[in-house]
Amino acid sequence: MANPYVASNRYVINNHDQNPPTQQKTFEEAAASYLSHGGCNRFLPQIISYFEGRELRSIHPFDIRQMAEALYPDQSNATRNRQALSPARAVITHAYERGWCNLMRLRRFKEDRPQRKTPASHVWLHAFIRECDISNLPHLSALILFMSQTGARISEAIRLEWSDVDFSARTALLRKTKTGTNSLRFLTDELIDRMRDLRAAPASSGRVFRYINRHSVNERIHAVCDRAGISYKSSHLCGRHSFATNAIEAGMDIRTTMAAGDWKSSSIFLEIYVHPRQNAGRIVADRFNAFQFSGAI
Repeated sequence: MANPYVASNRYVINNHDQNPPTQQKTFEEAAASYLSHGGCNRFLPQIISYFEGRELRSIHPFDIRQMAEALYPDQSNATRNRQALSPARAVITHAYERGWCNLMRLRRFKEDRPQRKTPASHVWLHAFIRECDISNLPHLSALILFMSQTGARISEAIRLEWSDVDFSARTALLRKTKTGTNSLRFLTDELIDRMRDLRAAPASSGRVFRYINRHSVNERIHAVCDRAGISYKSSHLCGRHSFATNAIEAGMDIRTTMAAGDWKSSSIFLEIYVHPRQNAGRIVADRFNAFQFSGAI
């Protein structure tokens, strides 16, 4: 006889127990326990509010997907997966581990492959830095150079303080990066010279680059690009995308580049941040021209 408590859809598991506990836990209680045991609260408040008063046994995969669409109606599926499905699944998995509900399988929304964006090339960076120098924007030029040569994220770069810069060792310590750890970055000679000039300027205490958020940085970048007559590149394209692509084109191997920029996933690094050249086939063919097989060895 078929088990009446197993759903026919392989992605949906009936969350009703044959012998349910006398006191059913709600999603709010499960979330509170999840957070008290070290869970992340970044995207949970909206989800908790959505499921307010709902018992865990009454929540099914369909309900969670409906929640994601309700909270993020105009956002991409990638955002729904990251900011709705993943946090909700973490709470329910925690509840399962505590014996409060059955295990649930949850299908992710299908994500479109991210569109390739053109990073800041050496030619673009040269034109941008030159325009910054003409416009007397030393903090912006140093910031863009810092991100493009260290792979720092904009949030990490603008938080950099002078106490974390070692001029003698030519290093900068990025504190509490996206991965939750400190990361040491090594600085080029030109970048060190520009940062020394910033350090010598009046009121040069606290943050190195003075900017407080990425929006103000991107607005300045846009204005400089307009004056220089070059295409606009966001701070992200000027930073990690530029660092990854230019390092690989300079001949660095994948693992070394990942370690220098603090990437943890090789798949993300290669699929998102490393951009192939437009004439890749011709470049490879020209390299093979160095080997001629018609003559004598």
